[in-house]
Amino acid sequence: MRAPITVIIPTLNAEQSLAACLEALMEGLEAGLIRELIVSDGGSTDATGATAQAWGAEVLSGPASRGGQLRRACAKANAEWMLIIHADTILQPGWTKSVRGHLNHPEQAAWFKLRFDQQGIAAQIVAGWANLRSRFGLPYGDQGLLISSALYARVGGYPDIPLMEDVALARALKGKLKGFDIAVVTSAERYAHQGWLRRGLRNLWTLLRYFAGADVQRLASHYRR
Repeated sequence: MRAPITVIIPTLNAEQSLAACLEALMEGLEAGLIRELIVSDGGSTDATGATAQAWGAEVLSGPASRGGQLRRACAKANAEWMLIIHADTILQPGWTKSVRGHLNHPEQAAWFKLRFDQQGIAAQIVAGWANLRSRFGLPYGDQGLLISSALYARVGGYPDIPLMEDVALARALKGKLKGFDIAVVTSAERYAHQGWLRRGLRNLWTLLRYFAGADVQRLASHYRR
């Protein structure tokens, strides 16, 4: 019996974080869950591609649009399930137990609880908000996503957009999402650099503007600035 999961990771200059992300996947390889690893790169200028290949990944290259990167990778996946994670997100020990238990439910997609790699009240508040938001059907990409290839195809998959691709897919999956009890740990670097409150409010404002119908290309341009 072939392993059931294709792991997909979108990257852009992720050399510093990718190895830790990939190391956490070894538990899934040893458990016989992972069939293939696809890294969808958006034009990295560092050693992201070489690092991915050294770990046995198939590397796809294309324009730096996370929605487009994910859509290309999902189109190449050969397994019955896809596990999509970000390069700065680390699955925690024991994750395979939760994932294996979900494989009998192809009609549902699943996300992980969010934790940050920094301590403090600000990190707890932001993670708590993310987990609460997810319970209402809006998990973000840094929480990972386990989805069957059949369900992904049925809802239309990721749109080729530079921002909010995770929200768009979550909305298409309304009523078909559940949360795992186990957490993933993601980097707090951007929050620490920009300020927890400032970045949190900026993310919320971007989400509200997206819901209000703002142009995604303009939102992405403003977000990057």
